[in-house]
Amino acid sequence: MADKIGVYFDESSLGGVLDIQRLCDGVQKKWSDCCPVVKVHPRLATAEGRALIQADIDAGLINAVCVCGSSPRVDWDFYKFGQNILVDRVNLRELCVLCYEDPSKEKVAPGTTPELLFKMANDYVNMGVVKLQKATVPEDGGIEVVNRVLVIGGGWAGMSAALDVAAVGYDVTLVEKKDMLGGAAAGMYKTIPFAFPYDAAHATGVEKKIAQVQASDKIEVLLDSEIAGIAGAPGNYEVTVKVGKEERVVAIGSVVIATGWVPQDTAFLKPLGYGALKNVVTSREFEAMAKAGSIVRKSDGAKPAKVMFLLGFGDKLAPFEVKEEAARAAALAAAEVKEADDTPKTNFVKQDTYKHLSYSSELTSLTALKQANYVREFIPGGVAMVVYEHMMVPGMNELYYKAAQNDPTVMMTKGVISEVRDGGDGDIVVVLEDTLLGAKVEIEVDMLVLPTAMVPTTALDPVLKLKYRQGPAMPDLELFSGYADSNYICFPYETRRTGIYAAGTVRQPMTMATAEVDAAGAALKAIQCLESANRGMAVHPRSGDLSFPKFNLVRCTQCKRCTEECPFGALDEDEKGNPMPNTSRCRRCGTCMGACPERVIYFDNYNVDQIGSMIKQVEVPDDMEVGGPRMLILACENDAYPALDMAALRGKKWSPYVRIVPVRCLGSVNTIWIADAMSKGTDGCLLLGCKYGEDYQCHFVKGSDLCSRRMANIGETLGKLGIETERVQQMQVAIDEYDKVPGMIDEFVDAITKLGPNPFKGY
Repeated sequence: MADKIGVYFDESSLGGVLDIQRLCDGVQKKWSDCCPVVKVHPRLATAEGRALIQADIDAGLINAVCVCGSSPRVDWDFYKFGQNILVDRVNLRELCVLCYEDPSKEKVAPGTTPELLFKMANDYVNMGVVKLQKATVPEDGGIEVVNRVLVIGGGWAGMSAALDVAAVGYDVTLVEKKDMLGGAAAGMYKTIPFAFPYDAAHATGVEKKIAQVQASDKIEVLLDSEIAGIAGAPGNYEVTVKVGKEERVVAIGSVVIATGWVPQDTAFLKPLGYGALKNVVTSREFEAMAKAGSIVRKSDGAKPAKVMFLLGFGDKLAPFEVKEEAARAAALAAAEVKEADDTPKTNFVKQDTYKHLSYSSELTSLTALKQANYVREFIPGGVAMVVYEHMMVPGMNELYYKAAQNDPTVMMTKGVISEVRDGGDGDIVVVLEDTLLGAKVEIEVDMLVLPTAMVPTTALDPVLKLKYRQGPAMPDLELFSGYADSNYICFPYETRRTGIYAAGTVRQPMTMATAEVDAAGAALKAIQCLESANRGMAVHPRSGDLSFPKFNLVRCTQCKRCTEECPFGALDEDEKGNPMPNTSRCRRCGTCMGACPERVIYFDNYNVDQIGSMIKQVEVPDDMEVGGPRMLILACENDAYPALDMAALRGKKWSPYVRIVPVRCLGSVNTIWIADAMSKGTDGCLLLGCKYGEDYQCHFVKGSDLCSRRMANIGETLGKLGIETERVQQMQVAIDEYDKVPGMIDEFVDAITKLGPNPFKGY
């Protein structure tokens, strides 16, 4: 616990607006027992300012540092004084001086600090001091890690990841289910261009990559193998691999999953004639023909003179759907997985896998352009027609699209399919609407090529077979039919299982060129995981955080909320039902802390008592008419807090009646904080966090969503206190919506002001 705190004011950050000496006097008067050093420096973020603080530390005067000035998001790496010195930043510039809006609109004499502004600053300084008082230096949670990375999948992405890891000097175990390397790339004739001038398809180069993997003394290749089970945590996984008919156990530090994709069940293509008309084929089947060296019709073995590549389905497939229960039963049987009533439900079988996948991608467009060129190559005089509803060719691929446009043997037009019917003699009649050629046209072709969606292997099989409390598979995205769930905006390679990183088409549809880059990203994250776990640090998103959750199991009631609600599966359970933490799996979000009704979970430097004590430092006037209302904002540090910072730096103002407390995630918010604030007389509480829902942006995946679900519990608590539920609200904000934040705050303040004073005010 910090009992000798040095409080330092940065004069340059406060712009001469605040009466700093008065703030210093307040600290010395209120915190004389724990703040032996209170100083002001003209520019603290300089070598001289840092030396001032270091001198006090070296003299033994202080064991914690409270810097009052700019946002903690500024100069965050400057105020570091060793692992044993706690540091906290009190944001007086952005959250106080720059955002201050005097509700009275009265002019203040130069050099005079408005009283409301001073009260804001004083509250924030007191919160900063008590925050350090209630924190302790995190214990060393470093572990001895296994410097070996497991790569699951020997396709293009898997081999690329293995080579990247090996190039850095780490050992790799590469597990491939088939008896040969190469994956889907081995079955491709050509790939879209990797490099300038981006105008022609070329050989995949998969044979060269296979040779590189086989020649590396850092890579152990296990063919005809699959994962039988993964137990443990990042740094120390125990992986059971089934090699042929035998099993072997391998010690692993981190995992890259690159098991690729399988073609969509072609049953959903029946409305387009697939199955009924022999010469309707999928792009996968067309690629196989080219790889075999001959493109011919199934009906008569003749070369098709006119080939149509269709990309515009419209709503043609909407009515069609394979029976979900039958599909699920078949998939479960194939995976040999049972779901007993007393075990966590597996989530790797997605019913959506057996329906038309709604997403579209550049891949279907680029594949059609590539295969249209196959027609010219294999069929002299042949004509390729590409009919699209949406043509997606972002970035340099625009050059590839233009090359196809300039090819006289390739015809492209916008159009949406209306009907596919038999044209006789194996021909196919395609009826198109909304085309560039007219309102409605009929085209007779010799072959029709349909794109089939890429389904990630993880949608059909748990692949990892994790020995986790929350089940054997990675949580996936229902919206995207089985792709690994992560924060796609900020952390694309991560999954919701720390230490396990997705690469290639198991993560999202992508080209070979993109998969190669993707593999490098996943490989680097796998290495970073090892380098962080051996020092006891969080990998992401709180990189470098040394804290981890601790449990007072004496008071634990085995309610299982922490183990169930942890977004990352960091907690298992012992035979008594007590939570068993896995430190290196933890992302330090505090969701378990927010979930615990008994408040038995805490971090050394972030805990229920700490935030509760900070809230109690806010001075709440007894009379709302005289001193104004007081509202509390619990702001997520990932999106909401940066948005507040940016708003203030851009001259945005908001009410001086709010006090902002940053929290790691809204998922970490414990209802006792709100109950304590309201019972103290606080007039309202705003929970300001990341967006949740299908297009969520929460860095901790489920934090904001869980908070919204807990609002019912908060309402029940307020009801027992006799307080209106409207006094506590949750709002969503993205980091780039800083311009909206002041309006959101003012809207909340106005609503609370209309409600009148909290009934507990003055008690």
